[in-house]
Amino acid sequence: MTLEIRTAGSRFVTRAEGRETFHSFAFGPHYDPANLGFAAMTALNDEHLPPGTGYANHPHRDVEIITWVLDGALRHTDSTGHSVVLGPGELLRTSAGSGIVHAEVADSPEPTRFLQTWLRPDEPGLPPSLAGTRPGVGDGLVEAIGPGASVEVGTRGARLFLARPRGATTLALPDAPRLHVFVVDGAAELGDRCLGPGDAARLDDEGGRSLVIPASATISVWSFRS
Repeated sequence: MTLEIRTAGSRFVTRAEGRETFHSFAFGPHYDPANLGFAAMTALNDEHLPPGTGYANHPHRDVEIITWVLDGALRHTDSTGHSVVLGPGELLRTSAGSGIVHAEVADSPEPTRFLQTWLRPDEPGLPPSLAGTRPGVGDGLVEAIGPGASVEVGTRGARLFLARPRGATTLALPDAPRLHVFVVDGAAELGDRCLGPGDAARLDDEGGRSLVIPASATISVWSFRS
């Protein structure tokens, strides 16, 4: 049974071409052998893009990519012929499978912010696929990815829950062996630990936990069966 807190200030930061990315795990030139991932997660990137900036065409293979737009708009185009603009609250799952090339560019006059998670898939080499959704995120935890949602992911046992309470509340965390809690905005209390924006908690076999939200906040919770 372990509970590890990772503070916002401990994240790696990439700044390039006006954009700013905060990495929860080792990423690209930011290498840390003690922080390569958690459960099936290999990346959790908090992206901040000025208008018109982003990422030109680049390849991915055998990775499940989950993108959740928080502010602004993000245009996704890819080699399978998809072109979609994601607005605030919209979520896109990209299964790269045997290989995909995609681009992600801020498509709003205002700054764009999104969270992007990468997961290891169970089976390599499957055909690429995409699925989008706008989960009805509110005061309680809503399953946005998983068997209880309209979009699933190619990683068995992985589920994403989101919440945006607009006042004080308590969130019962999912009953799963491994949990990753990320405070997007606002604050949360986990036992005697206080989490602020950008802070994360990694829980192993810590069942029965709850998050106390003292005021408005935005929370992301991944649960894993292994």
